[in-house]
Amino acid sequence: MPAITAIYAEAVNAGAASLELKAPDLAEMTRRWRVRASKGYPHIVATSSGVVVGYAAARRHRPSPAHRFLVEDSVYVSYHAHGGGIGRALLGELIKLCEISKFRQMIALIGDGNVSSVKLHERLGFRQVGLIEGSAFKHGRWFDTLLMQRALGEGNCSLPQQN
Repeated sequence: MPAITAIYAEAVNAGAASLELKAPDLAEMTRRWRVRASKGYPHIVATSSGVVVGYAAARRHRPSPAHRFLVEDSVYVSYHAHGGGIGRALLGELIKLCEISKFRQMIALIGDGNVSSVKLHERLGFRQVGLIEGSAFKHGRWFDTLLMQRALGEGNCSLPQQN
């Protein structure tokens, strides 16, 4: 968790990869991880030579039971490891795990200017479905939030199994 916390802090502090204003500490990151994991949402890490260089996680996008088949992804890679295919490997595996878990749609919320995240998501089948203009204020300016989406498994082409 210390490595994941440090990777996320890089994203919070450096730009619009995360639109949080202050990086959470280790205790808060651990709490978030445990809450999502206890609810069955996938979390994975990537390592290189035994060092954590990235992570990906899914979480519920909205609390409404009607949205239980929709997940939001998060993918973060340490800046020194960018460009090596780690993000693609993480997101690809996260998609597979969410499909196994019977989720039907995945969305990504991406701060404007994060071209690498947009390209990553496009390569893995996401498409732009919306833009929320001026939705976040950080680093002295307004940021837009791009919404991207992809179907998981059968998407909305069939009814889900009843639980």
